Amino acid sequence: MPNYHNDSVQRLYSVIADINTPEECRAFFEDLCTIKEIQDMAQRLDTALLLDKGYSYQKISEAVKVSTATISRVNRALNYGSNGYRTAIDKMKETETENDNK
Repeated sequence: MPNYHNDSVQRLYSVIADINTPEECRAFFEDLCTIKEIQDMAQRLDTALLLDKGYSYQKISEAVKVSTATISRVNRALNYGSNGYRTAIDKMKETETENDNK
């Protein structure tokens, strides 16, 4: 497997981490990615959120319009990956809880 953790990829991660607002993030990703790529990433995040809530593959496929193969890949990453989805979901839950307590 090729090593994709090179200087160029690390620079990309650093640039993304330094983005401060949703508007800056939107502008960066609209310049960096195609509309389809952004939609695909959004669908994967939606899939991870529904998996975390315990939805079945069939319900997720119907709701998000993704294949069961995509759901399976997201599920594998959610459970055995680098904890990227888990960290994002936990942060979203934390933000929701903070907003509910205001």
